[in-house]
Amino acid sequence: MKIVKDQLPISELQEMAKNMHGDFVKVIIDIEKEIMAIDAPMHSDLLEFLIKEENSEPKNLWGINIHPDKKDNDFIEFDSMMNFKPGFGNRTMGIESEEIRNKIIDIINKLVKK
Repeated sequence: MKIVKDQLPISELQEMAKNMHGDFVKVIIDIEKEIMAIDAPMHSDLLEFLIKEENSEPKNLWGINIHPDKKDNDFIEFDSMMNFKPGFGNRTMGIESEEIRNKIIDIINKLVKK
């Protein structure tokens, strides 16, 4: 597992994808701190890692999958059991808030060097 705070080359994500899930990398984004945790078999592992290592608050953590070999709308998949947060108004595994989705896209664009 790895915490990303600075730019990460897409080639590193491509290698992680090959070694873990084949064509995607599981990611947890802290939308408040604008950092992400990557490279684990489960989103829950990454969520716990950010809570432990960065004192991240669960309400700020959102799960996505990055498909490093895809482009545009197919690059980020907003889907994770970690996103099921009825207490915060998110009742699905997707991310219902357009504002949060846009913030995640901005963070990914800042952290992933394409």
